[in-house]
Amino acid sequence: MIQWSDFEKVDMRVGTIIKAEEFPEARKPAFILTIDFGPEIGVKKSSAQITELYNKKRLKNEQIIAVVNFPPKKIGPFMSECLVMGAYNEKNQVVLLKPQREMMNGSKIG
Repeated sequence: MIQWSDFEKVDMRVGTIIKAEEFPEARKPAFILTIDFGPEIGVKKSSAQITELYNKKRLKNEQIIAVVNFPPKKIGPFMSECLVMGAYNEKNQVVLLKPQREMMNGSKIG
């Protein structure tokens, strides 16, 4: 069990994917996502293993939820700056978490 104070440290925000690119160097198929989190946080990049259910064209302009306060993590030659949130379906494929309605980029999840 974690304490409420532990959960309060996690900064989850709404962002809009502005670009999705192939990530051929990844061990498992993945995209590099460029995500706009609004003026307070800015633009961050993330690697996401979501190629089974999504394509680059469909991802552009999609709003997602991500953790924005993890330290950068090196994934092969790429530096991931945030963690895009998703849930695993029955086939172990990642389904992106996103708001039900359009939100302002940078909106805090609480």
